[in-house]
Amino acid sequence: MIKGSEKRKPDYAVDRIFLDRWSPRAMTGAAIPREELLTLFEAARWAPSSYNNQPWRMLYAFRDSEHWQRFYDLLVESNQVWAKNAAALILFISKTTFDYNGKPSITHSFDAGAAWENFALQGALNGYVVHGMQGFDYEGARKALKIPDEYRVEAMVAVGIPADPDVLPEKLRGKEEPSDRRKLEQTICEGPFCFK
Repeated sequence: MIKGSEKRKPDYAVDRIFLDRWSPRAMTGAAIPREELLTLFEAARWAPSSYNNQPWRMLYAFRDSEHWQRFYDLLVESNQVWAKNAAALILFISKTTFDYNGKPSITHSFDAGAAWENFALQGALNGYVVHGMQGFDYEGARKALKIPDEYRVEAMVAVGIPADPDVLPEKLRGKEEPSDRRKLEQTICEGPFCFK
């Protein structure tokens, strides 16, 4: 798997982990040990959250488990094409209320995003493909996985062992490299909104 730091050049000094993490699609289809996946979940566990509410929850299925097909069938066809070789599929959800008082949590998705980033960075450090997706049936996930109304379905993630891009259909092979980012000046404003 290509290291992002081999292709990406930051404008300011950041740790290589931020450059090395990207979202490949090519995976071998081989299993990963349960303890390895639990290590990624452990990294997610330590994310910051408002009032330490930890609203993120993750539902998962290993490819050789009885739950795999239920998760896999939720993906749109264009994601099924490559995610069929994942070792596991993970669904990130977030609780929309605070545990301590039952009131709405405005930042539940923001906090779940922090957990996802920890998960993705740990996966990159461990040499796995970790690819987040919005291309799946959100309402179907709620029904098929019996997710209560007080949880928001956030995103699906495929995790697996890197493979040569040749395992992908030809149209995806060209996308199998780290993408760049827009310039920082296009993303930040000192003071009021200043974007065009």
